[in-house]
Amino acid sequence: MAKLTESLQCLTGNSRATVDVVTAAPSPLQPIDLTDDAAVAEVLDLAVRIGEVSLASGTGAMDTAEHVRFIAATYGLAKCDVDVTYNSIVLSAHRGQTLPPASTMRIVRYRSMDFTRLAAVDRLTRRIRREAVTPREALESLNRLTTAPHPYNRWIATLAWSSMAASISVLVGGGALVASVAFLTTMVIYRVNLVLNRIGLPFFFQQVVGGLIAATPAATLYTFQEQLGVDIRPSQIIAAGVVVLLSGLSLVGSVQDAITGAPITASARFFEVLMMTGGIIAGVALSLRLTSLLGSTLPPVNVEVAEPARLPILVMSGAFASLFYALACYAEKRALTAAWIGGAAGALVFMVSQRFGVGPVIASALAATVVGFAGGLIARRALTPPLVVVVAGITPLLPGLSLYRGLYSLLNDEVLIGLSALLSAFGIGCALAAGVTFGEWIARTMRKPRILRRVDDIRRPVFKNVDGDRSKTESWYEQRRSFPVVTNRTLPPHK
Repeated sequence: MAKLTESLQCLTGNSRATVDVVTAAPSPLQPIDLTDDAAVAEVLDLAVRIGEVSLASGTGAMDTAEHVRFIAATYGLAKCDVDVTYNSIVLSAHRGQTLPPASTMRIVRYRSMDFTRLAAVDRLTRRIRREAVTPREALESLNRLTTAPHPYNRWIATLAWSSMAASISVLVGGGALVASVAFLTTMVIYRVNLVLNRIGLPFFFQQVVGGLIAATPAATLYTFQEQLGVDIRPSQIIAAGVVVLLSGLSLVGSVQDAITGAPITASARFFEVLMMTGGIIAGVALSLRLTSLLGSTLPPVNVEVAEPARLPILVMSGAFASLFYALACYAEKRALTAAWIGGAAGALVFMVSQRFGVGPVIASALAATVVGFAGGLIARRALTPPLVVVVAGITPLLPGLSLYRGLYSLLNDEVLIGLSALLSAFGIGCALAAGVTFGEWIARTMRKPRILRRVDDIRRPVFKNVDGDRSKTESWYEQRRSFPVVTNRTLPPHK
């Protein structure tokens, strides 16, 4: 049955992400000798190193554990215990009653938003599932993938981050001038943080510097806008910079871990998100204090509902913000279209929900559910993990404007308004993560191809033997081996 299912998956071009199929791991294609300690250790090392790439890219702890368990089961280690906690992966494989269990541990010492690497490792896992790839060959392929340079130049990533900030500034109501300033500000933030990261400055202080740079040009332009003859809202520029700084944080992974039953990892990730967000707030607050000492006071933040006439522009802004974020994270070319669609769907649902007056938290949850659902469905056609589409799709919806509004109110002794805005930002973040998790769950239940559903419903019909005696029958699957599988529709080739 497992072999028939595998062959049908190949025929249907089923390129589902690994986390969607690990619950039905196939029978081992090339089982190893469980008495060979070296062979077992090689498989364990392969499994935890593949899990390391998934965890470092922001995949949830439970999905990473299933990923690791799937690799081990493919090579015959069906009974495994996997423990994933924030930055460590522990794998213990049972080898029977007469042999001691084998175990290994891997520490994840980095965070990598290289979506090309994540997609390549996902394809390697599917190749291990389909073909008789030895552990040594798989490890060699994995080494080449993890040590390969980024597919794009650093300056392309810089331009992508800057273009993403410009798109978000338009999404929050800015014009051409605001978009241009946000573009240049983000370029400075990215290049400065590259230098600070190279000299080993802790990431918290990098966020402080980023928040300081994000707010300073906006405050300066607002102070001298009469002399320059321009009309500018500094909140739109600052909000764009804050969203760019928030986009790399694992908010989705932290809430997803809490929902799916990994509270320790969820707590660690969520505390990390709070610390990094605190760094952004500290940097923006420092800039605003310096500006006030120089005699300039920024205007209050006004939140306006978008006019229906601007809806197409806002939807396109959200779509391109998602596309540029995916490009900045080195996503593959075919994943960029999927990210664009996810961002457009999320922005459209969010704007329409706002028009009906449901509030930003519920609107964010609805938009994130659509993004998670679309990401799960589109990912198979784009041959990319759903995480790429999901994270890129919700990035334009991050609560940068609410964070700045809350901070501005607190600095101007409007404690109640400030706390309300900060709690609203917290609620929007949780709604985005919960909506994405729910949307992915819906997509996983619907993405099973119809031909595989028919396989699950197959019964054992009675066939006539050559001698015409119906008292002796043979399995449908045994007879099916003698002729190829034929379907009633043209299927795409499997890549």
